[in-house]
Amino acid sequence: MRMSRRSLLVAGTAAAALTPLPAEASEHTGHRLRTGFERLAGAGYAQLGGERVGMVTNPTGVTRDVRHIVDVMHADDRVNLVAVFGPEHGFRGTAQAGGSEGRYDDPATGLPVYDTYLKSGQALADIFTASGVDTVVFDIQDAGARFYTYIWTLYDCMEAARLAGKRFVVLDRPNPVTGRAAQGPVLHKEFATFVGRQPIAQAHGMTVAELARLFNGEFLAAPVELDTVQMSGWKRGEFYDAWGLPWVPPSPNMPTPDTALVYSGTCLFEGTNLSEGRGTTRPFELLGAEGVDGRWAAAVGELALPGVHFREAYFAPTFSKFQGKTVGGVQIHVHDRAAFEPVRTGIALLVTARKVWSGFAWRSDNWIDKLTGSTLVRTMIDAGARTDEVVAAWQDELEAFRKVRKHYLIYK
Repeated sequence: MRMSRRSLLVAGTAAAALTPLPAEASEHTGHRLRTGFERLAGAGYAQLGGERVGMVTNPTGVTRDVRHIVDVMHADDRVNLVAVFGPEHGFRGTAQAGGSEGRYDDPATGLPVYDTYLKSGQALADIFTASGVDTVVFDIQDAGARFYTYIWTLYDCMEAARLAGKRFVVLDRPNPVTGRAAQGPVLHKEFATFVGRQPIAQAHGMTVAELARLFNGEFLAAPVELDTVQMSGWKRGEFYDAWGLPWVPPSPNMPTPDTALVYSGTCLFEGTNLSEGRGTTRPFELLGAEGVDGRWAAAVGELALPGVHFREAYFAPTFSKFQGKTVGGVQIHVHDRAAFEPVRTGIALLVTARKVWSGFAWRSDNWIDKLTGSTLVRTMIDAGARTDEVVAAWQDELEAFRKVRKHYLIYK
């Protein structure tokens, strides 16, 4: 990965991102952590003064008392909000995975809502131009995994804003699974899709503002005019429940922060013929298939993976794979979040599932390669590699990413 524009980023847009907001934004509110939106609003939206603003957001863009920020901003004369841009699942969140809400006028505010899902490049730039905005603002809660599509909505919108000559502002929110060191394989560019545009680690350990800085400095064809409104009071080692923030599911199958904790590992089962728990009350924590029995939980349990136990489980998904059928498998129970390694755990579950269940198969389109970012995981597991061998195989690329990543981190 190159660092050719790092000096530009540090000297220009990154410097702007680190500039403190006016003093009124740091007044005591009774909460140690303040999100980017809280700090922006506390400063009277001064950073958006005199501009026509468009928001890229979804149901997670809420205040601490769970009012949507679009509703709050629309009612405030200090900001000129003129458009909303909805990602996968939509602005108000009514669409399932792989869907969006299309173009409509929001009934609550009357604002035009434009669909960004699966749009990029000049096509998305044309939408920004047609909306009449001067500045595009991004505020969406991420889940911390490379294949969670909102960070690539961020990337695509940054590139489109650059093409359309628009300023881009990111309002930061916490990474719900902490900002610990990055984990997992790094994407190879030939496997780039909407579940991974650029070579970052599977569990990136960054906030969306930090990712925006990374994208601007490393991957965009040329930098966009970027500002970030940082959080105050966030510490990298803390999990979501430390902050007193409400959890709004960022997508229909991300119901709790516990889901986000395991997601960067167990989402890999989307690339297999096993259920990843969609259609249950514990998606990505329940995994299984017809014909799987207690041998799987026993096999993965014998590995004594840090921070996690595995329970033999049976469930009947209400939709998606095995809809209406009773399947056997495992439920993941994380008992020590600090020790838990989600990506290693996901690999161990794949290795042991293939070992104990004769029906194991990858999806015919090799979707697993898109999720992991290369053929490495699939081919090594097919060859009979152990969990530690698979994990060891990506360490050099991961270390190279970590060295680049550290230049774009904001928080300690």
